[in-house]
This record gives sequence, structure tokens and C-alpha cells, in this order.
Amino acid sequence: MQQRTIKRAVDVVGIGLHKGEPISLRLEPLPEDSGIVFYRKDLAMSIPLSPKSVVDTRMATVIGNEKGFISTIEHFLSAIYAYGIDNLRVIVDGNEMPIMDGSSSSFILLLDEAGIQYQSKPKKILVVKEPVEIKVDSNKYVRLEPLSKAIFDFEIDFAHPVIGKQHYSFEFSTKNYKEYIARARTFGFAQDIQYLQSQNLALGASLQNAIGLDEHKVLNPEGLRFEDEFVRHKILDALGDMMVSGYNILGRYVAKAGSHDLNYKLTTKLLATSSAFEIVSANRLETKAFEKAFA
Repeated sequence: MQQRTIKRAVDVVGIGLHKGEPISLRLEPLPEDSGIVFYRKDLAMSIPLSPKSVVDTRMATVIGNEKGFISTIEHFLSAIYAYGIDNLRVIVDGNEMPIMDGSSSSFILLLDEAGIQYQSKPKKILVVKEPVEIKVDSNKYVRLEPLSKAIFDFEIDFAHPVIGKQHYSFEFSTKNYKEYIARARTFGFAQDIQYLQSQNLALGASLQNAIGLDEHKVLNPEGLRFEDEFVRHKILDALGDMMVSGYNILGRYVAKAGSHDLNYKLTTKLLATSSAFEIVSANRLETKAFEKAFA
């Protein structure tokens, strides 16, 4: 189980969710042990992927520094997590990632076009050794627990007739991700979008890149892709937010009403607790099941 990058550079252009402007995205391979590095082409600024680079988590996961930032990275990082990519240069010419269709499907297609390049050094895995939790109350928390495989377990409860209470337990594999998670879109409520747009935010939001809801129903003419698409998208987000750690994680992630902010606090607390995790070369893992998950 070796480190991975992409075989060739690939490019795509999409709309930014908040500014509503075209954003060009280019992916380039990087050598072993380089990690995931974001680059703002318009500012000639690099941002290494790390919880230390996170500057905002209110509406999306945002990384940056004193020079600038890149917003809404979680859908892209979710696809990176699913493909086990370790080393990659991510070049954008604006302050956000393109939203594409609101899921990670387009990023999956982009990675398929680029191809996966196996590298010479063993892949490094973050193995959870002790439980770590960020808890607001009994109805809102996120937690990582030791487990010999990767499980993402999420529960949401919205006072909306289409959503209500939803729970999904996802055993990670690249194949399962592409079939059950990747197509799940982000969602928003019409009254919230109207307010955000009045504040010059969410200017690129549309029914082409999100599930829209009024007080009673889904507004998208095509309806939902899954009956429980909402909680599946929360798992998509969680994988992306865990990728901010820089590693695939071996353990169980559990969330009830989780958020980007709680996920950021969770990865920060995990990496600050030396007894709670270990970075292990994949060839030293006791189980081969995790290797098979990336087949």
C-alpha cells in the first residue's frame, strides 16, 4: 500500500458558490511526502493542508493565511480521501473551490481522468488509539474511536417534513464511496439562501449545485438522488473534513448534528493528544482490510 498522487495534470472550470464567478481548478502530481498543497494562482500563495491552516468553519471549511484564503474545500477533499491521494498540488485562481454539482461526483471524474500514480514510499495512516470527542450536549457531538476499519456513522434531525431524523452508517471503501456517498449533494433552505444573497454570499447557489428546500418540499424538479441524501452528504462532508488532518484515518467517526466547526475542533484535539493517535506506515498495519478498502 504505497503513497499516491495522480499520473497527469488535469484542469476544470466551475462556478464558485459564494461569488458566482468562474473558478479554474488544476491538479498536479507531487513527489512522496509532499502532502496536499493548495495554491492561489492569483496571489502566488501556497497553503499546506493542515488544521493549522483552517481560518473559518462557519459555512464551509476554509484554509488560508494573512495573504488570502480558499473556501469550500470539503467536497473536493472528500474525493481525495476516497481515492487515498497523499501528495497533490491544487491550484485555483480565486478564493473558493468550484462547487460543481454540490457533491463530489465531478471531482471523482476529474481524478479518474488524471489517473492514480502509485509512489515508492509506503502510505501513512492515522490510526486512532484512544477516543477523542467534541461534545456540545447529548444532541450535538462528534467523536473518533479506535476500530480496525474505517466507519463513518452520522445522525441528523431537522424540523422539516422532507428531512426529519436520518441516520446512516458507512463502512469506508473507495467502491462504496462512489456508489453510496459521492453523488449526495449539499442542501439549503430558500429563506436562508435569500438572506445570504442579500449579503453578497451564495451568489452562485442554484438548483444545479444544491438541493433547495422551501418550508414543505424539495424544489429541484428531478427530486432527490437518495431518499436519505441529506445525511449521506453530511458523511461526504465529514470525510473531507477528516482529510484536513492530511491522512486517511483508521477508526470510527461518530456524529450527531455534526458540523464543519465540530469536525475542525475534533481533528485539532486529536492531533494535540499524542496518546490518542499514531501515524503508521501502511505496511505495518495489523489488518489488510484497510488496504482492500482502497482497491
